[in-house]
Amino acid sequence: MKRLILFALCPLAACASPVPSNEVRSALAPTLEPLPADAPFRDEILRFAEMDRENAPPACPVLFVGSSSIRLWKSLAEDMAPLPVLNRGFGGSQISESNLYFDRIVTPYRPRAIVFYAGENDLDAGEPPDAAAAHFRRFLELKRSRLGDTPVFYISAKPSKARFGQLERQSQLNASIRALAGKDLTFIDVATPMLNDGQPRDLYVEDGLHMNADGYAIWRRLVRNALERKDMGRRQCR
Repeated sequence: MKRLILFALCPLAACASPVPSNEVRSALAPTLEPLPADAPFRDEILRFAEMDRENAPPACPVLFVGSSSIRLWKSLAEDMAPLPVLNRGFGGSQISESNLYFDRIVTPYRPRAIVFYAGENDLDAGEPPDAAAAHFRRFLELKRSRLGDTPVFYISAKPSKARFGQLERQSQLNASIRALAGKDLTFIDVATPMLNDGQPRDLYVEDGLHMNADGYAIWRRLVRNALERKDMGRRQCR
């Protein structure tokens, strides 16, 4: 109950601010060129725009962005209530693809905060940890140029059963991004509580990669705690 009260105390200016019209939203972001036919995850990105036209997204949301672990978080709205949330996870995306589509899936929403999960797929594709970390630094650069001091919460790479052989490289990536944490970046360690005696806990569906409800329950607790500590219920949007 205490958490719900904390989130519910956000100022009326933040909670009840009108959702920008499509015209206003377009003006907030740089002019966008049409997506090439071979653009990665093109259909999903275009579907987001279609969804926005069909139903206006919430004003001043906590925006969840990244790969399939975000996309498949079906209980997200319930887990973060009463904070307004928007899920813009797509495909099995890499950090560089969130950068590519930043002005389509981040900038227009003017979020109060961004929760980001990507990097695991980068490593699985053979990218070195320092290169993946460099892509995330670019994500932060884009955020700062478009959205100023809007807080970013980075969820660490998770130790899945299917990719447990990549744990060392995941740890290197996590350490690099943890080192970036500061005023506008909070690092959320999900790896430690998802391990038991150094081995992955039973938190995954049959593919050994994507999480079951128990896995998301861990994420829910850690992400909510991080948002509460930064008082995101009170934060106004830009």
